[in-house]
Amino acid sequence: MQGTSRRGRPPKAEAQLSRAAIREAALSVLDAEGIAAVSMRSVSRVLGVDAKSLYHHVDSKDDLLDAIVEHLLGQLRMPAPTDSLDADVRALAHEFRRVTLAHPEAATLVLTRQLSSLSGLAPIEAVLAVLRRTGRAPEEAVHLLRTLLATLIGTLLREVSAGPTFGTDDAEGIADRQRTLEASGLVQVALAAPHLARFDRDREFDYTLDLLVHVVTARTTESNAH
Repeated sequence: MQGTSRRGRPPKAEAQLSRAAIREAALSVLDAEGIAAVSMRSVSRVLGVDAKSLYHHVDSKDDLLDAIVEHLLGQLRMPAPTDSLDADVRALAHEFRRVTLAHPEAATLVLTRQLSSLSGLAPIEAVLAVLRRTGRAPEEAVHLLRTLLATLIGTLLREVSAGPTFGTDDAEGIADRQRTLEASGLVQVALAAPHLARFDRDREFDYTLDLLVHVVTARTTESNAH
């Protein structure tokens, strides 16, 4: 009789399912095993439920991936605007980097997945607001926005995926790579070997950011001069 009275009731784990719980389980899979490992089946195993039960809360794997990106972008803490274009661009870039590096395995999702939700548009609004305060017309601001994002995205993707052949930050690895480059028979590569062998993520990011800020402020100065 006990079995009959429980018939039709979902298992406890399924009864406690929610979109947020599924998203967190998917993020745990992603952090541990990478994007390729995220599937309805792998997430259901983490939650201890049947994969079909997930579809009551997420429409598809794509919807699940969107949920992850929306959640991570929601962690962005937009810096308070100042009177300095330089300071504002730097603050936004560093915040974007902070969120990206918090879950390196999710970086390609955060940086490349197109979202139409408010979570996806909030960073764009913040950058446009900074650029428009300099007197930029909407079209010019969009050009600058795309340049900023393309450069930052490329820099951050390189940072999270850079392998030893791109350069390293440990002394032994640097020495090994430098010897290989110096023996390449390529004149310029050999001359640059000490620098090509080393990859300091913070210095690379700061160098790129310096260039970006220079470009944006130079364009603003030129436009205001006209």
